[in-house]
Amino acid sequence: MAIPKSGYFIPNKYARTYLLSLQDVMGKNGVSAILNLAGLEAWADAYPADNLEREVDFADFSAIHAALEEMYGPRGGHGLERRAGWTTYDILLRSYRPVTGISGLLGRLLPGSTRVRYGLRLIARAFSHVSDQHCTVDEDEEAFVYTVHRCPVCWGRLSERPVCYTSIGLLEQSLRRLSGGQEFHVQETRCIARSDPACEFRITKQPIG
Repeated sequence: MAIPKSGYFIPNKYARTYLLSLQDVMGKNGVSAILNLAGLEAWADAYPADNLEREVDFADFSAIHAALEEMYGPRGGHGLERRAGWTTYDILLRSYRPVTGISGLLGRLLPGSTRVRYGLRLIARAFSHVSDQHCTVDEDEEAFVYTVHRCPVCWGRLSERPVCYTSIGLLEQSLRRLSGGQEFHVQETRCIARSDPACEFRITKQPIG
């Protein structure tokens, strides 16, 4: 079933980068099959433009994720989404100076938890600024809480379980970059597709291992 248009948009570059990231894993023909299943046949010949114009509707980006899950099953689809999220983060945000600064030499002078805290806030601000997403970061004693109040990954979808594995991948890779290679546990505890009010991701303050 087609996902109704949302009237909210992400930049062309975000969608293009994500498709190129998938292409690295599954090849051009694999991505074309996913786009056909998602009802985005025109993109098989020409991915969205390499610019920051907000022209990709949340519904179209969400349809790609629904097609991945339909073609590969939840486990396979979610794995592909996470891997594409890792690459997408690197390509999208490596040129965003506030984020690269906090993960670079100057940032490494800060304590690890402080670097992660400010880095996550900068990432939330970046996505809120360049797209119609609205992202915030809070924390409690044990975890940072990254919240997406309007989510392009699961827009218009219904699921009994959280489905925003691209966002998990983006956050996992951001934490690696911010911490100098450490791994953190990222779990989506709320999801709009599950009729929750927002998509919420809990990130343990202590690295794994």
